[in-house]
Amino acid sequence: MSKTKQLAFIFSAALITFTACTGTSDKASTTSEQEAAAATGKAYTADTAASVINWHATHKGGFAPRYGTLKISDGNVSVENGTVTGGTFTVDVNSLWVDPASVTEKDKKATDLQAHLKSPDFFDASKYPTVKFVVTGVTPYDSSKVKSLADGATNLVSGNLTVKDSTVNITFPARITISDANVDIAAKFIVDRTSWGLKYGAKGDPSDWLISKDFELALDIKATAK
Repeated sequence: MSKTKQLAFIFSAALITFTACTGTSDKASTTSEQEAAAATGKAYTADTAASVINWHATHKGGFAPRYGTLKISDGNVSVENGTVTGGTFTVDVNSLWVDPASVTEKDKKATDLQAHLKSPDFFDASKYPTVKFVVTGVTPYDSSKVKSLADGATNLVSGNLTVKDSTVNITFPARITISDANVDIAAKFIVDRTSWGLKYGAKGDPSDWLISKDFELALDIKATAK
């Protein structure tokens, strides 16, 4: 096979892999840091044991998808008149877990990838042990203005996401369910890690495609009334 055909095959396979993995995910829009929303109304506390963030990324230009979880260490959300008004959530970077089932190469270990992702090459967990999300706005979801691949989206959520020493405001569709006792927030979206300066292996040369710039986050956050 010629070098040109090999590159074409690699690109096609990578595209198919990425599409298959992210075909039900929304692309989060980004802007500069915004003012935090005033958290008014009834307060709910994040149930850290019941909440989880699933992440998904691809390796080697689309091949070898990797996936795992992150845990929320604390958080809160406020509700007034049946609408989320504000909230803050903290993610424990050291809780980052790589599912061994996603590492199938004989010479690779999930624990090695975990250590690599926590190293200064990426999140630098020893120096920046947390990632923070602060709600800046929650509006009703209007399918005529924003298309969502998420099932049952009810709202557009905006918030400042701080990774290491960089803060970017992101907006994504979410399904929010509110009752007197609980608030459940579910969303699945894609972000570009280079927006936060996480640029390891993100250059244009295919030889540098160690890990895709895009990665997927699936939120399943549960909070209970105080």
